Amino acid sequence: MLRYGMLVASLLTLSGCANVAPTENRDADIQAIKDTETAWNKDVATKDPEKWVQHYSDDAALLLPNAPAVIGKDNIRAGIKPMVADPNFALSFSATKAEVARSGDIGYTRGNYSMTMTDPKTKQPFTEKGKYITIFRKSGDGKWLAIEDMVSSDMPAPAESH
Repeated sequence: MLRYGMLVASLLTLSGCANVAPTENRDADIQAIKDTETAWNKDVATKDPEKWVQHYSDDAALLLPNAPAVIGKDNIRAGIKPMVADPNFALSFSATKAEVARSGDIGYTRGNYSMTMTDPKTKQPFTEKGKYITIFRKSGDGKWLAIEDMVSSDMPAPAESH
């Protein structure tokens, strides 16, 4: 009976260690996500929607302020085309935090963004600043793709019209 108890305790200890030990590549995965965001910034600057959406998974969700969720890479592409057509459009973002799950297949970044666009009412450029969270999933080929991308403006919410 004592041997059985020791065997069970040993197995529980070993299985517990397997579940809590971080992946060996955690630091490399965090750096890969940071590198993905650096490349993403460069791709956004080209104003080419194809380069922009290559950073999203096919089933990704883009959550913008004061708008319905945009689900799927094709819908994201359609949604950003008018943005990049704006001659004043510019977007940059920078992570202040990046993490990867112990499993090594999910990670996220949190940071700040700055976006310049043309105000539809005044026809003048304006800059919006805010924060974001992007959740990434590692694809089968090892590439990190955004699966959930949410931004939150630091500007006051628009006034409701009645």
